[in-house]
Amino acid sequence: MSDKYIASAGLQIGEPLHDFIVNEALPGSGVDASTFWDGLAGLLADFGPRNAELLETRATIQAAINAFHKSGEPFDQASYRTFLEELGYLVPEGPNFAIETTGVDPEVASVPGAQLVVPVMNARYAINAANARWGSLYDALYGTDAMGDLPEPGPYNSARGERVIAWSKNFLDSAIPLSSGSHANVVGYSIVNGSLAASTAEGSVAGLADAGALKGYRGSEDAPEALLFEHHSLGVELVIDRQHNVGSSDPAGVADVILESAVTAIMDCEDSVAAVDAQDKALAYSNWLGLMKGDLAVEVSKGATSFTRTMAPDRTFIAVGGGDVVVPGRALMWVRNVGHLMTTPAVLDSDGNEMPEGLLDAIMTVLCAKHDLNKSDGDRNSRHGSVYVVKPKMHGPEEAAFADEVFSRVEALFDLAPNTVKLGLMDEERRTTVNLAECIRALKSRIAFINTGFLDRTGDEIHTSMEAGPMVRKGDMKAQPWIGSYEDWNVDVGLACGLHGVAQIGKGMWAAPDLMADMVEQKIGHPKSGANCAWVPSPTAATLHATHYHQVDVMEVQRGLIGNRRASLEDILHIPVEANPTWTDDEIQSEIENNAQGILGYVVRWVNQGVGCSKVPDINDVGLMEDRATCRISSQHMANWLHHGVISEDQVRAVMQKMAAVVDGQNADDPEYTPMAPGFDGQAFEAAQALVLSGVEQPSGYTEPILHARRRQLKANSNASSD
Repeated sequence: MSDKYIASAGLQIGEPLHDFIVNEALPGSGVDASTFWDGLAGLLADFGPRNAELLETRATIQAAINAFHKSGEPFDQASYRTFLEELGYLVPEGPNFAIETTGVDPEVASVPGAQLVVPVMNARYAINAANARWGSLYDALYGTDAMGDLPEPGPYNSARGERVIAWSKNFLDSAIPLSSGSHANVVGYSIVNGSLAASTAEGSVAGLADAGALKGYRGSEDAPEALLFEHHSLGVELVIDRQHNVGSSDPAGVADVILESAVTAIMDCEDSVAAVDAQDKALAYSNWLGLMKGDLAVEVSKGATSFTRTMAPDRTFIAVGGGDVVVPGRALMWVRNVGHLMTTPAVLDSDGNEMPEGLLDAIMTVLCAKHDLNKSDGDRNSRHGSVYVVKPKMHGPEEAAFADEVFSRVEALFDLAPNTVKLGLMDEERRTTVNLAECIRALKSRIAFINTGFLDRTGDEIHTSMEAGPMVRKGDMKAQPWIGSYEDWNVDVGLACGLHGVAQIGKGMWAAPDLMADMVEQKIGHPKSGANCAWVPSPTAATLHATHYHQVDVMEVQRGLIGNRRASLEDILHIPVEANPTWTDDEIQSEIENNAQGILGYVVRWVNQGVGCSKVPDINDVGLMEDRATCRISSQHMANWLHHGVISEDQVRAVMQKMAAVVDGQNADDPEYTPMAPGFDGQAFEAAQALVLSGVEQPSGYTEPILHARRRQLKANSNASSD
């Protein structure tokens, strides 16, 4: 970790960040250096103190809620709601309104689909996510358990391949049906007089049930190499190649079915990364800049071969009526900034105080995105001239309004039209949920995304009501009244505020990337709920989840929900405490072992290796995607049980040591892994233990303060030992 700083405009800029700004971000942006540095200093001077005031308000509100629960008075739901209203935690809801956001790209406004979320600091993952706009259905089915079983190791299995083809032809019959018969019986496709002609072995010829579904082709009309269809605004491409090892055995020569998959992607600077200093922040911004320029590339090695992975170009077809059809080759990219809580040593003020990290993210991610805005043609992220920023972990309307003002300042600094920056509001904190309409109102001219995030939302649920009593077991949380209402409330409020056809309403992550059969069965519930996007953990998962958006017309579902309010605020305010716990010792031990194993499995990679998101084996060796949100709920749950005497500090220490040995065993094949046992004295183990033992005192139950401090200390120790 470099301690060297360079002075500019009264600030101290960490050398790696300063060099990136001067040598990479500013050139070609249209922003001169003095304007940028003065703007950065002004942003910090004007908004830094207000940021601190908002955090103080959080602390004051939390202290009042704690006192309410500790008062000794019998809990009464009506009195509780009155208290929250008087406290200002629950604000009055104003008159009906509709958002006024304009300049939104169709991928956000009107094309429902899967949304991929990846750590922006990993260039390979970022490129894969950008390129996941299109994915092979054949590969996704063949290589996963989506059809109920996994492929056997070894060469291509033709019997499994036949099952893949049959599954895919059934899908085509549903999404792109013929006027008669099945795609399974087609022996040849051609285009006659601008329409599809599907010939069968019996000599019959069928068109499409919806002739307008055919949008384009490659090759010739009598022998097309590819056919492009559209259904529910999503592209479906048939690749026809009779020389291909699959196409050669297919009666119609179909070698693959390519689905428009990750319509949008979130490049994450927050929960899935470990960015603790100027070097880390420069890497995150550098990759985002490469994505915006379109020139991000990375060397990839597979076995004995290596190659350069680059960003996919747009895809061009011949339109059935003549001319070209050009469809985007990349997911439309959002960037997720950090929230209001953390500060960063990447920039220091004149007194040596760290800059609020969210302010730095705001100015830097928009500066990098200006390179996309400056393009007039070619492969662009936003063809409508917008920048898409997801803002997480905001607590209530006042904090949302603050974010709006911050981005207005950044827009003015860079001579951008007002509301060029479109904001995504993460509905993952309780005070935002209960005031969602007013949060949206505060962003009504730039909001383009809302979503639910069960894990962070549960972490805040536990922390907010920490003094109310011991929480239900983690596995029972989804059965609590608040969670179902929370999920419906988000959609209901979003539609009532006019998001339909203008913005995304999203749902959270499928956390088990190896369990695709379960995902195919269950995640269709998200589009059925009225969500026009939902998070997936991989490009393969995006392709499989894309099939759900062909089965469900989400925009029609939303139209049917407009005007309905299914959710209850009373349910949302229901606190998930176990009034009279009857857990056995074995149940308690099982619960805390599961939590401890998940915390340790995530934290050890975060602190020791700087890995902010990874597939971590759970206590049953099932790989689950873990990030700071999952760590937050597990650590807060254990902290709650410790606080209320369900478990003791000695139990916490003992289970942490026991599970550390388990995690060491699960990582035994990783040459870069540093074991926690038997010393239990490394930065990673101490961080994991502190998340529980100090969990009650952590602001909103967030994990960042402890993780950042431990990671920075480890890097400092490493640099000192190498000097």
